[in-house]
Parts: sequence; C-alpha cells; structure tokens
Amino acid sequence: MKKSRPSLEVRHVPWIMAMPAVALAIVFRFLPTAFGIGYSFTDWKGVTLSANNVGFQNYITIFTDETMRGSVWHTLLLAGLMVLFSNVIGLSLAIVLRNKFKLRNIYRALFFLPFSMSYLATGYIWQFILSYDGPLNQLLIGLGFEEMQRPWLADPQYAIFMVAIVMIWQYTGLTLVIYLSGLEGIPEELEDAVAVDGATRWIKFRRVTLPLLAPAITVAFTLTMVWGLASFDQVIALTGGGPVGATETLATNVYRTTFKFGMYGMGSALAVVLTVVIGAFAITQNLLLRRREESL
Repeated sequence: MKKSRPSLEVRHVPWIMAMPAVALAIVFRFLPTAFGIGYSFTDWKGVTLSANNVGFQNYITIFTDETMRGSVWHTLLLAGLMVLFSNVIGLSLAIVLRNKFKLRNIYRALFFLPFSMSYLATGYIWQFILSYDGPLNQLLIGLGFEEMQRPWLADPQYAIFMVAIVMIWQYTGLTLVIYLSGLEGIPEELEDAVAVDGATRWIKFRRVTLPLLAPAITVAFTLTMVWGLASFDQVIALTGGGPVGATETLATNVYRTTFKFGMYGMGSALAVVLTVVIGAFAITQNLLLRRREESL
C-alpha cells in the first residue's frame, strides 16, 4: 500500500491576525515619528495646539549655532573613540581570555559586569571618582604626581575624553562577549595547521583569525557606533553636557532644548538630525563591513 506523502502546502497566515501588531506600531512608533518630523519645521513651544511654520530655519540654526554645531562634533568624537577603543580592547581581551587557564570564566564575568550595570549609576560612581577630591586625584597625590591633579570633569579640555573613557570602560564588556563567541567558532585544527606550516602569531591572526571574525566585527562595530552616537545617560550623569557645553551631544541637546527650554520645534529638529546621523553611519558602516566579509 502506497504511503501518502506529507503535504508541503504552505499555509498563509491571514493578514487580519497581524493587524493588532501593525496598528500598535503605527500608533506608537510611526505616527509620533511623523508628527515629530512635522513639528521640526515649526516653532512649537509644547503648550499650544498651534505652531508657526518656520521652514528649514531650525535646521539652519543647528548647523550655524556654535553650541549646537559643537554638539554634533562631540557626538561624532565620542562615537569614533568608542568604536575604536572598545573594539580594540575587547578583541585583545577576547584573544587572551580564549586561552584555557584558571579563573578565566571569573575574568570574563568581571569584564562584562560594567555593561550589565545601570548607565546612570555607573556615571554617578565615575563622577565621584573623577571629582577634584575624588579617588583618582588622591591616588595621583599619593604617587607623587600632584602636578597632574585636575578637575577632570570641570575642565573643558579633558571633560569629553573622560566621558569617552567611561563609555569605553562600560561597553568593552559587550565587544568582549561578541568576539569571544566569534573566536569560539573558529576550529582549533585550522589554527594548528597554520602554525605547523610555520606561520607567526601575527600572520595566523591576520590571515586566519581576523577573516573568520568578520561577522563578529560587523556586529560589534555597528552596535558600538549606534550607542556612541546616541550617548546620553553617561553624559548626563557625569557632566550634564558641561562645562560650558564641552560635552554636549545631540542626545543631551535634544533633552535640554525640548524639556528645559520648551523649544519643542527645535528639539524635534535635533532629534531628526540625530536619527539621520545614526541611520546614515550605521547603514554605511554595515554595508562596508558586509562587503569586506564577502571579499574575504
């Protein structure tokens, strides 16, 4: 007796079942975004239903006003420093912690711990560490480097770099985990075979490890770029955007302009610029890294 084959018919889910999720997405995501873009062309103050149309004046102000233009530069600087150092340090730690030795899992957990902590909480902790009478300056004094004592977060020359250091410290744990998972997927036999052929550690890393890590690199670079461009919590906790706007970013400028100064139209324009910047950088970087993956 011939057995009947199981049916391969694909049953399509009726569109009506997806409607609730689509409706929620439209109401809570797309409509607010559309309204925000619309308000970015007005001088809406947030307390009236009416607003005057000002055209592109808000956007012109963003790129002509020194403070707002500075926030764009600070955002790009923080993102660039975070992408570079958090990935380099994370990859270096992953290579070391991939080796089998005692307590390696404890070290992995310790390095990942900062990323799992509240951004605001760690920001306030570092604010205490970097204060003029804080542990860092006390350590410098104890080591005999009194001349290096600084008000690290109150000095416009150093504040932005202190914020970058805190962000790098916090996000390196994420890149570490991403690179560790990528390294665990590389067969040891392949690396052993290259070593038997006489390849040095650098050649093995450059010709074998790095190409096979390409997907992990794409993910880590994209995530750190997006979070770097959207930096807000650490900046607010450490400096509040000061001193004199030295650490103001697009995200903190959106908050300050909208909720402190009541300039909702300008705040919406800043939010649109931030969204475009994040999207442009993330998509461009992702495409370049994906193309590099395919060429390896």
